[in-house]
Amino acid sequence: MMIKFSRPDIENFFRTIKIENFEVDPAEKQLIFSTNINGKFNLWGMDLPQTFPYPLTFVDQSNHGIMYDPNGEFVILAHDRDGDEKSQIYAMPPQGGQVRPLRVKEGERHMPITLSEDGKKLYYVSTKDNPQYLKSYCWDLEKEEEKVVLEKEDRLTTLRDVSPGEKSIAFQEVYGNTYQKGFLRTGNNEEIELIPDARKGEAGEYAVVDCKFISDDELYFLTNYGEDFHYLARFDISGRKCEAVKALEGEDIISLEYDKKNKGFYLGVNTGVESKLYYYDVNTGELSEIPIPVSTIEKIKVSEKGGLYLQGNSAVSPSNIFRKTPENNEWEQLTDINVPGVSKKELVDAETVTYQSYDGLEIEALFFRAHAANSNGKIIFWPHGGPQSIERKTFRPLFQFLLNSGYSIFAPNFRGSDGYGTKFKKMVEGDWGYGPRLDCVAGMDWLIAKGYVEKGEIILMGGSYGGYMALLLHGRHPEYFTTVIDIFGVSNLFTFVDSVPDFWKPLMRQLVGDPEKNKEKFEEDSPINYTENMSKPMLVIQGANDPRVVKKESDQMVEAIEKAGNEEVEYLILEDEGHGFSKKENEIKVYRRILDFLEKTVGK
Repeated sequence: MMIKFSRPDIENFFRTIKIENFEVDPAEKQLIFSTNINGKFNLWGMDLPQTFPYPLTFVDQSNHGIMYDPNGEFVILAHDRDGDEKSQIYAMPPQGGQVRPLRVKEGERHMPITLSEDGKKLYYVSTKDNPQYLKSYCWDLEKEEEKVVLEKEDRLTTLRDVSPGEKSIAFQEVYGNTYQKGFLRTGNNEEIELIPDARKGEAGEYAVVDCKFISDDELYFLTNYGEDFHYLARFDISGRKCEAVKALEGEDIISLEYDKKNKGFYLGVNTGVESKLYYYDVNTGELSEIPIPVSTIEKIKVSEKGGLYLQGNSAVSPSNIFRKTPENNEWEQLTDINVPGVSKKELVDAETVTYQSYDGLEIEALFFRAHAANSNGKIIFWPHGGPQSIERKTFRPLFQFLLNSGYSIFAPNFRGSDGYGTKFKKMVEGDWGYGPRLDCVAGMDWLIAKGYVEKGEIILMGGSYGGYMALLLHGRHPEYFTTVIDIFGVSNLFTFVDSVPDFWKPLMRQLVGDPEKNKEKFEEDSPINYTENMSKPMLVIQGANDPRVVKKESDQMVEAIEKAGNEEVEYLILEDEGHGFSKKENEIKVYRRILDFLEKTVGK
């Protein structure tokens, strides 16, 4: 070839367009999606069947909800401000342009749930008036009147669905990620627990994670009551009867979307690092698997006409939206988002590996190995966030850029990760810093034993809980690492549980523990107590508006490390970001800084 081109730069990977959310109008003539085509998140539209997008909003903020009026006359949307996650609710015409405040209150968070079938009432959940336990509201759009439909002064509740005739509501009492009771409240204010046996004290901790009314008399929901994985269940409202409907062996059903036209449910299923999609026919009871064009599902939507829409991605493919219609059984790709200037063969898919931890527990991990032509022989150890989340085969621009720059990446799904059953997921509750930490150590020992890396040469990097784990591993096992990067990580469990958003606080006792009763455990698992061991070069990154891991967590960490004598600490604060990146220029700035830091501390 006469003209030679340089290898892809960070711009190629981080200019990759991202889709946050989407929705389809009732007539299936328009699709709206939240995307950062212009560098910041806004709503864009496509007039189906055409797929050329056009801008609808210019708010430059992350989206927290999109809903069409059932008559197609307006759109409900929610967005926050610079990553503070305090979403407000607005309305706009389908053609966009004008965005009208609908339910807003400075400093509070509003979460749209559903519109009534006639589009005249908006149901939403908010922190206003009860920031710790929340209230659920019904806002009459015509009369501009509001009423509270759900509130409890001593426990966290959240509305899940409203029956078609608005005769009943389904809601949760939330005590933790793995402990969420499901209830039904009827028009005469009768409150019914969805699983009757639970009232007898036999249930223990279980979860109801999704609810869908298909009529005023039938409610379907997902639960793991009595089982390790979530399954589909049904509640007969008039008969006050609950029954299990469909379970999948060793697979977790995590979402359900009702197909009103054909009377069936699309079931989104988690199988560890990948997704599956099933269809359950309510009339026949038949279950069939639907092949999907992605590794992981982000959202499923069924139109009134029965069209199926899916948003998903894979390790080597950014998020895109696909459609399958009753007339055409093949998936049609509606968006065509790729990594600009980078071919698929230059990207790296993940290998799934397993290893045994210190106590014999099997841990699954994703191993991204840089192509031999690019590899610099260095490995980044990446503990994921959550902690009750999971590293899946999803597209991460950061991963693909680092891989293209020669770095391989090892991402373990340590105990507490989602996707491996409730027992596995609960193992992190009250134990943030022992079992999961030793799972990570076992993963590093596996890499060393296999000859992939030498002890003392591992690069450690993580965000959120992964940032916490990076700090803790650095403080307790510094002999494994050459350099450490913490992205908005928790530094002190005492200050963390005190500073989270108010409605998280009732959940902290189960997830983290009680700071008074578990004082010794909190001290043992707080990274800030091991700063004297943190001798490796460090880069700490923090969003100033982060509501989950507040800036103080990073401030006190950096101060303590420097006081302990480590002069190789760099601190980057993003003044207009929260717990992540809502602006493309900030994302590029951060990851350029990461690459520069790596090249400076470990070499090219």
